[in-house]
Amino acid sequence: MLRGLTGFLAVALPTLWAQPGQAQSPSVESFYRGKTVTITIGYGVGGSDDLWGRLAARYMGRHIPGQPLVVPQNAPGAGSLVAANQVYNVAPKDGTVIGVINRGVPFEAVLGGGGVQFDPRKFNWLGSPDSDVIVAYVRTDAPVAHVRELRDKELIVASTGSGADSQTYPQVLARLFGWKLRIVQGYPGSRDMNLAVERNEAQGTFISYDTAAREPTFGDGTRRLLVQGTMTPDERMKDVPTLAGLAQSEAEQRAVDFFLLRAGMGRPFVAAPGVPPERLSALRAAFAAALRDPDLIEESKKLRLNISYVPPEILEGLVDKAYRADAETLERVRKAMR
Repeated sequence: MLRGLTGFLAVALPTLWAQPGQAQSPSVESFYRGKTVTITIGYGVGGSDDLWGRLAARYMGRHIPGQPLVVPQNAPGAGSLVAANQVYNVAPKDGTVIGVINRGVPFEAVLGGGGVQFDPRKFNWLGSPDSDVIVAYVRTDAPVAHVRELRDKELIVASTGSGADSQTYPQVLARLFGWKLRIVQGYPGSRDMNLAVERNEAQGTFISYDTAAREPTFGDGTRRLLVQGTMTPDERMKDVPTLAGLAQSEAEQRAVDFFLLRAGMGRPFVAAPGVPPERLSALRAAFAAALRDPDLIEESKKLRLNISYVPPEILEGLVDKAYRADAETLERVRKAMR
């Protein structure tokens, strides 16, 4: 399934990426002139989601008609579920608020997750700046040296909360594959989780590769990548085991495939339902243009962020696909996540 998505992206993205910004009506420019646009980041300061939200805030304004001031605002909680609910229900529906949410949060609704106060099919997706891979980043002195040992040896991992990759990946994989993963949750973000691993409160955590690669411990011999949360190897870590070949039945494979829909979501930027179409079009065009901006590209390199634009059509398609899943698969994944 993911290979099919990858093939589609390879064909579709160059065309989508190359499209020029759409001409905007004077009403869009006059609306945004003198306004402030807030980017609500569903995590604490320091992680990849926070860095991307702040980077977008620095450059989107120059590409939105009227050139409004764009400011980042952190709203951590429950793996960005708090931010998703806030953008959907509380934020103005006028195009002045953008959310940065976790890739797994849109699937909480179809799976019956607690605390969900939105319909992901009604979000207005702007796209994602990257399609990073989730990895298990663990201490080298942890009792588990290879992913296959997780069936027999326990690994303690730090997590933020429900819907977040740090919670969902270990929980689902433990229940689907019988891995012995003990999850300690409640940390505000990746920086806090990595500090927990540093203090040996936990032996590892499930975070994005880019976040792991920015850690001072990356490559110093004190950490290892235990597994990457994908079916096909990321070219940056071809020697790290993937989830391929771990399913023991066709039904189990369908469950893994459904779970990994989130891998294609990247780091979703969203707007509330009800944003006027011409303003939504302007925000989408500005988001894509910002990622092509030479200044943003240069700064992203310094921050060790890898641009891999995912357009809103792809995000919408992944969410729609989740809602078309068969009942047996949904129930299997739902049980694994609860």
